[in-house]
Amino acid sequence: MNDDWKRRIDRLHQGLVRRDDPTEWVTEADGVDASYRYPHLTLRGPVFGLAVREPGAAAHWRVVKPVTSRTPQEIRDGLNSLLWFKAKDDTDDPGVRRELLAAVAVLEREPVDELTALGMRYRVVRGDEFARCGESGVEPPRPTDPEPVDRSWDGRRRVPSPDLDFALAPDREEGLMAGAMKLALQEFAYSGEQFPAEVCKDSERALADYPGVVLLPVGFGVAERTGGGWRPHGGLMPTPHDARQLLFEQLVELWPLLYGLSERESAHYARAAEEFKAAGRADEARVGDRLFRVCRIERMVRTGPDGPESPRPSDPDDYAPTKIHPTMDEDGTLHYGEA
Repeated sequence: MNDDWKRRIDRLHQGLVRRDDPTEWVTEADGVDASYRYPHLTLRGPVFGLAVREPGAAAHWRVVKPVTSRTPQEIRDGLNSLLWFKAKDDTDDPGVRRELLAAVAVLEREPVDELTALGMRYRVVRGDEFARCGESGVEPPRPTDPEPVDRSWDGRRRVPSPDLDFALAPDREEGLMAGAMKLALQEFAYSGEQFPAEVCKDSERALADYPGVVLLPVGFGVAERTGGGWRPHGGLMPTPHDARQLLFEQLVELWPLLYGLSERESAHYARAAEEFKAAGRADEARVGDRLFRVCRIERMVRTGPDGPESPRPSDPDDYAPTKIHPTMDEDGTLHYGEA
């Protein structure tokens, strides 16, 4: 442990003692227990989001699109839409609209990971997603993980992503176990024969270029036990209950349609879903020999002197930039069907 990190851990411990907050102590104890029961980390791969930095020397980069997408281009398209709708709905100034549309035009042609519009620096940021594992498999939600006030099973209820407006500040003080995790991840790099050589080289390079570590808010997902481990199903959810609701919907609606299940098989899945729902806060559902678990997912973003890490050359993209909105004049007139 270098001296800087030792000082940070000591400061966190002193702050915890000084605050004498029973809730914090329980949360920290929960984290310590989890580190023994689920001592290993399993990498789930890169994720991407969008951050912005406003003018001003003291401004932090903050997240404006959750760091949950699987490709950088998905986030570039999200920035395209963000700026296009700003030009359409948020201004009557032709000069402002021209600048926003000029940025949109760049995003339609080039896979850029950073641009500035109206003084705001936007950057596609890269993170890594991982889960803890132990003898019993992937870690489920902890008792101290926050649940929504409304734990209904209505699919229309949506909890906002905790990523939104999250400051990517590497010196954020989050607790003893979070500090220890950041220390452990400081030297993390991809290695092993399962990764292409260019992926490992990019990962090693990131250690020097982006030595800081930011832990994003914890998320929750659904995984299925397979012969060699656990396979994720679906996206990252903001609370354990949202992940339970996702699993319920998958069992009742998605998988019967996706797998072309018979009426009898669909009914079997529906019964399992109802049993899971009736249990309230269960974290596992079984259908025949298939076992599904709601699991706890953690994410990190590396940071350097100029802010968070952007996509690496070895990160794959599924498609190229393209025009996704109608042409707009500086006066706000839309022209449909024009290239």
